[in-house]
Amino acid sequence: MSDTKAETAYKSLSSILTNTHPSSQNPASSLLYDPEISSQVSALLRHPKSGAGDDNLCRWLYDTFQSSDPQLQLVVVRFLPIIAGVYLSRVTLRKPLAGFEAVLLALYSHETTSRKGQSLTVNVPDLSHPSIYHESKAPSKNNATDLNLAVISPSLEPHGTVRSTRRARIVGVALELYYSKIPQMPVGSKIEFCEFCQAWAGQDGDMRKDGNGGDEAINQKVGISKEGRIPLPWELLQPVLRILGHCLLGSNKNRELYEAACCASRSLYARSLHDINPNAILATGSLVRLAKMGLDSPNDQVDHTEVPWTRIISL
Repeated sequence: MSDTKAETAYKSLSSILTNTHPSSQNPASSLLYDPEISSQVSALLRHPKSGAGDDNLCRWLYDTFQSSDPQLQLVVVRFLPIIAGVYLSRVTLRKPLAGFEAVLLALYSHETTSRKGQSLTVNVPDLSHPSIYHESKAPSKNNATDLNLAVISPSLEPHGTVRSTRRARIVGVALELYYSKIPQMPVGSKIEFCEFCQAWAGQDGDMRKDGNGGDEAINQKVGISKEGRIPLPWELLQPVLRILGHCLLGSNKNRELYEAACCASRSLYARSLHDINPNAILATGSLVRLAKMGLDSPNDQVDHTEVPWTRIISL
């Protein structure tokens, strides 16, 4: 990593923020993990007039990501939950949001280039063929093992503008980039993402009957208006659920993050039931069950992927 780039980015951001040290011994680390810097950037991104084309912070985020420095790019990705959350919640209000869109397009273009426009697929094993783990009851027609490819992210096309028909796809791809870097993201960034998921679910996703103000309280916390409820097409919901899955099952057992992910999963599940979306109901319902399993056995540290040790040989 170029220290000069990190120092330049740090000094440039210091001129935008109010209370920061003019220099840092490790500027890249400070930009990513310093709670004071994160708090000030978050407040500016949530400001009612943020995201316009002349927004200095959005310009800094765009230029920092275009520096091609991997550590500085992580800093921009760290604030993606707030950028996407505020942008999607305000876009229906017809406000100028060219600053947010420029940052999102930069992330989308990066993914398009790194993936060479190709789709992301996974090989789903065909259980009709025997393996070292199981025997097949039905005889296979041939000895060849067919590849059952499932597309988890379709191929990408370059876009220079954000149109309403492309918006969910562009933001979804940016969230896919966030998911690929999520082990390096601070806990605070993940909690912010979970809070925006609750706001996106809207009133129909509120399953918290604890008298704490429900969705209005969540909307005020994340800094958006009551219009926080947004459409949730599958191309946007799929990466959202992957990120929530990490927050629930990741190795970082942070209690606050876990509870935020549980609330977000329940809210999205209720929203899916309201929308009568079969794919979303199945996926969000699975997250809710996983969350419940974790709450029922908080001290259970069993790794179910570990092969149990025994002296008995079963034939």
